[in-house]
Amino acid sequence: MTETNKTDGAAIPQQAPAPETGGDDRDVLLRVEGLTKHFPIKKGILQRQVGAVKAVDGIDFEVRKGETLGVVGESGCGKSTMGRVITRLQDPTGGRITFDGQDITRLGTGRMRPLRRDIQMIFQDPYGSLNPRHTIGSIVSAPFRLQGVEPEGGVKKEVQRLLELVGLSPEHYNRYPHEFSGGQRQRIGIARALALKPKLVVADEPVSALDVSIQAQVVNLMDDLQDELGLTYVIIAHDLSVVRHVSDRIAVMYLGKMVEIADRTSLYEAPMHPYTKALMSAVPVPDPKRRGAKSERILLRGDVPSPISPPSGCRFHTRCWKATEICKTTEPQLLELRPGQRVACHHPENFADQAPQDTVLLTAAKEASELVPDAVLEESAETSAAVAAEVAETAATKEPEAEKPSVTKAEETKAGKVEVEKPSVTKAEETKAGKVEVEKPSVTEVAETKVEKAEAEKSEAAEKPSVTKAEKVEKPSVTKAEVTKAEKVEVEKPSVTEVAETKVEKAEAEKSEAAEVEKPSVAGVEETKVEKAGTEKAEAEKVEKTAKPGTGKAAEEK
Repeated sequence: MTETNKTDGAAIPQQAPAPETGGDDRDVLLRVEGLTKHFPIKKGILQRQVGAVKAVDGIDFEVRKGETLGVVGESGCGKSTMGRVITRLQDPTGGRITFDGQDITRLGTGRMRPLRRDIQMIFQDPYGSLNPRHTIGSIVSAPFRLQGVEPEGGVKKEVQRLLELVGLSPEHYNRYPHEFSGGQRQRIGIARALALKPKLVVADEPVSALDVSIQAQVVNLMDDLQDELGLTYVIIAHDLSVVRHVSDRIAVMYLGKMVEIADRTSLYEAPMHPYTKALMSAVPVPDPKRRGAKSERILLRGDVPSPISPPSGCRFHTRCWKATEICKTTEPQLLELRPGQRVACHHPENFADQAPQDTVLLTAAKEASELVPDAVLEESAETSAAVAAEVAETAATKEPEAEKPSVTKAEETKAGKVEVEKPSVTKAEETKAGKVEVEKPSVTEVAETKVEKAEAEKSEAAEKPSVTKAEKVEKPSVTKAEVTKAEKVEVEKPSVTEVAETKVEKAEAEKSEAAEVEKPSVAGVEETKVEKAGTEKAEAEKVEKTAKPGTGKAAEEK
């Protein structure tokens, strides 16, 4: 603790030029401002840079002494890269890193070596971070050799104490890493990181390789060491339950950006960024009695965009159900909307919108809202004043104006169609009526002509019956052809009627002719039959007379 006091005393003069935040800066151990880390993409023989993977792209946060900052986010959002950069295991592309009042952004290897005692890291892969050729005693004692520190009682005794501190046996001193399980190797990494009693420990997934029972032991161990040694932690993890248990404040990262930073109570009870709300909805609740109180699961649309070409504006707008045009064009700033809670969002949850004038959702937001439960959307509408105002304003003005004209237009269109169709029907009816009116006089004329012809034929029936019949048959057809040529528009029904009338008149005319012409012929036929009968009778008598003389001669001869 004496070294800590000396270090703090040496750091105070460096912070003197900033009296406005001098009291706060004494409590800040690590400050990060605009930190970026881009990995270049090179192609061709000359290895020219054609792009860059923007793993960390401008983040700002601070870590106070003795606190634990948890960092959460999806895989690939840049959490591990950020941890390596702030410990200066990798050089930053831009920004500024201030540790205990000293700018360490551009320090070389030689100048960073003394600071390695105060900055240590627990790596994500417990086996890859241990040299398989060295024993556990050699691995854990390496910090003492590199820093030239001789602990009380000797290095071996201190190493065995550290192994026992993290739950391992002192007898493991001479074993190799491959002889241990994943959880045991993680404990070895923790023992090495704590060997020099550092001020800041960056733990990258410290318990991800451990089973549940060992996780609880390691987490409790880190808490005990923090209280005993006054450690400051930056814990990177995926398990939100673990982060909530060990963290004082939590930072949420998405695609290389910090989207929300708040204390654990505010973040878990009232998250303000939609991405944070989606993450919190994914936390499982093992207690069946508490499952009913848990909010519904929010499903995010698609995958995380590529860090090579991240979306413009807010990087979460391609998957957000509240995204509007300003989210696509303008990048939101990380602002403190509530005491101790900073959010980078134009339309935050549980708070009034920072851009209330922009209310038109993007197409991607409409598609994403289909995956969000109605209860979540209703809750967002109820808790956000701007959303409530938007809903009321939209319901009062925009929806009626948008819907009524369309309905009226549809009704007008339908009415127009009816009006257009009715005249056509009327025109057809008028046409049919006109045809009927045109054709009816022609039928009357034909009937009168047929009557006159019938009277003329009756008078001439005795003399020219066959010719009159032919004329009767041909003349109506000629009249019909003339009528058809005159009208040029044939309608089937009137023509059928005309044919029927013609047939009826022909039948009547033929009956009258049959009565006049055929009756005499029948009488003549009867007279002829009578004459034929008399002739046949006379012939029969002649035959009898001829036969009788023959008979008498024969009798006389006998």
